[in-house]
Amino acid sequence: MRARRWIGGLLAAVATTAALAGCTGESQEQRCATRDGVIECAPDQRSAAPKLAGELLTGGGYDVATARGQVVVLNFWGSWCAPCRAEADDLEAVHQATKGSGVTFLGINVQDNRDKALAFEKGRVTYPSLFDPPSRLALAFDISPTTIPTTVLLDRDGRVAVVIRSAVTREKLQPIVERIAAEKPAPDGSR
Repeated sequence: MRARRWIGGLLAAVATTAALAGCTGESQEQRCATRDGVIECAPDQRSAAPKLAGELLTGGGYDVATARGQVVVLNFWGSWCAPCRAEADDLEAVHQATKGSGVTFLGINVQDNRDKALAFEKGRVTYPSLFDPPSRLALAFDISPTTIPTTVLLDRDGRVAVVIRSAVTREKLQPIVERIAAEKPAPDGSR
């Protein structure tokens, strides 16, 4: 009887230790470098982006998987967000400056209504936006876009390379986009 209790206690201790080890493991964000509000992951620390597909703000569907092989710049925004309005011209300028080098931009509109979002985009940006009022796409990321606006860069292999949880300027964003665009994808799409 005493041996059973001892073995039961030992098994419980092993299970608790294993569970705690899982809880204390470093997250992707902890393994990446953070400087000046920019989280940047080295190629060997990047995780695959979640599935990013849905309805476009203007109608029709879009799946980011179709952009595989390109750097994808995702911008989470809302029409109600003053910093989003401030960064829109800068995002469009970087989009225009980098689209010829295998870079594609995609907005992800969150916590908004379609009419206000369409009015916000009109004349501001030329790239498409997914319409995601409940913010489901943002919640799927390992390094979550916890603030609006947030800009996420996916490398050519579809992995999260950079997360910027604040409004961006052309001066801040363009060098980062160009640096990630200059990286070569892994021959088999993995690193």
